[in-house]
Amino acid sequence: MAANIEEWVGFDLDGTLATYDRWRGDDHIGKPVELMVRRLLHYIEKGYRCKIFTARVAPLEGRDTARVTRIIQDWCEAHIGHRLEVTCIKDQGLLQHFDDRCIQVVKNTGKIVINQRNKRK
Repeated sequence: MAANIEEWVGFDLDGTLATYDRWRGDDHIGKPVELMVRRLLHYIEKGYRCKIFTARVAPLEGRDTARVTRIIQDWCEAHIGHRLEVTCIKDQGLLQHFDDRCIQVVKNTGKIVINQRNKRK
């Protein structure tokens, strides 16, 4: 890994750290998902750099990403006790990514790791 890339663990916000049922706007973030919050705190306690990895801060026309970042960081401070970094960019430092939408693939094979979500489709 490049010397200037710090390792980190990514946590999706909507549907992973916070409950999500439908889009209600930038100002609304659901209640914390306690099991995932505990997992995130465990990583922080072990010394890992943790970030919120969310499409909410993707640079779209008319979106105030700085404002959305503050909203997310305020939520994190209130419910996790830490103002976490927020990004929508995956880099070589990403060690793990917790997300409700991703499907895990076995490295270098293209084979999908089977789990309950895959079985439903």
